[in-house]
Amino acid sequence: MKELWDLRDEKKPRVALSRSAIVRAAIEVADAEGLEAISMQRIAGELGFTKMSLYRHVANKDELIGLMVDNAVGDPPDVSAIPGDWRARLEEVVRRLTTIWQEHPWLPTATLGAARSMGPREVGWTESTVATLAGTGLTGDERLAAAFLVFGHVRNTQSLATTGTQPWSGDGELAGLIRANADTFPELSAALTDDAPALEDNARRFGLERIYDGLAALIAERS
Repeated sequence: MKELWDLRDEKKPRVALSRSAIVRAAIEVADAEGLEAISMQRIAGELGFTKMSLYRHVANKDELIGLMVDNAVGDPPDVSAIPGDWRARLEEVVRRLTTIWQEHPWLPTATLGAARSMGPREVGWTESTVATLAGTGLTGDERLAAAFLVFGHVRNTQSLATTGTQPWSGDGELAGLIRANADTFPELSAALTDDAPALEDNARRFGLERIYDGLAALIAERS
């Protein structure tokens, strides 16, 4: 009888519904279950409201994802005080970007798509990246292209890291099959027999170093 009349946990206090509350709840769901778990119905349920209530604050799922991205990426980094040259500053931007994408593994997927709207924080990350190459002799469009190249490489290697499979790792199932058929795949078998440090991070560091080296060669040529 006592348990029957204990009403303390029967009703949980609801948070006040607002755009920021909706976005926070959506980010928590995406962090835990991935972007595919996001729907207006799901987020409304998480907050204890009806789906129609959300539409007074967020127009649709596309707008919600845009707001999630702009909040999750955080304020763009100011690396102007980083000691060293453009390369040290660019490496610091990449380090911070990598950290954020590891904290929110759904971000690389969410930031794809030309039709989506970009918020000021996300645009600010591109501004910070382009600024690292100021004064190098590269043109404005070259600096922007370099930023896109770096972002694309980090996104690609991060997406591979979050798939749950590492097919080219030396101890993976695919690598074992390739080595077992070395007559058919001699070069791949030899490559996968090495310690292959370049593959430990899905070739992220290897690719970044090649991008940086290419930029350094172009900057030296301009100067």
